[in-house]
Amino acid sequence: MRGKVALSVVVACLWAGGAVAVAQTEEAPPSDTSTAPPSEALPTPAASATAAPIDAGTYAVRLRDLEQRINELKEQIFRSKARLSLLAETVLEGVVGGGQAVIVHENRMSEGFKLVRVVYALDGAPIFTKADEEGAIGDQEEFEVYNGSIVPGEHTLTVNLEYRGHGYGVFSYLKGYRFKVRSTYTFSVPEGRVATLVVVGYEKGGPTTPLEERPAVRFIERIERQARPDAEGEGVR
Repeated sequence: MRGKVALSVVVACLWAGGAVAVAQTEEAPPSDTSTAPPSEALPTPAASATAAPIDAGTYAVRLRDLEQRINELKEQIFRSKARLSLLAETVLEGVVGGGQAVIVHENRMSEGFKLVRVVYALDGAPIFTKADEEGAIGDQEEFEVYNGSIVPGEHTLTVNLEYRGHGYGVFSYLKGYRFKVRSTYTFSVPEGRVATLVVVGYEKGGPTTPLEERPAVRFIERIERQARPDAEGEGVR
């Protein structure tokens, strides 16, 4: 009797162990132990640039292109220098056999207007600029603006004047006023002649003329022959 019971216990244990093994097999399928092939890594831009250097042919082509550009630039510079030399020669010839211009400014404004700024331009290029808020410019009744050689032909003179109101007593209100005058004059310089141009700043109108309309400019032109060199060969202007 005891042998049958023991045999039954052993059989039951064996059956239970087999059931557990089967359950484990169903829950955990066998893993694939085969090794997957490694994926290929994509090259980075830096790696591509490093891995693909410029070959000798491409380098030679770029070098020839650079040399060609340098040669073209040298040629342009040479042509520009030639044009500048020709222009300088032409200007010098015109000056040597040209004319002369003398420009003078005259101040005929009353004490109520102080000249504080003067700008002269000849053919668009400034030739005289002066400013003084104290009005010392206007203390000179006359001063020279330009005296030198000039290419014969037609020229344009542009004048810009600025005045500051000046007064005392009942006229002290004039100190807060600013008056600007702009005028343009075209003149011609014959070859071998001296063109003297006097620019006069004056007050136009009368006592009833508004202050802002009084400052004005007029031009006086005079043409003379150039002085010839003296016996010692020195030119006289």
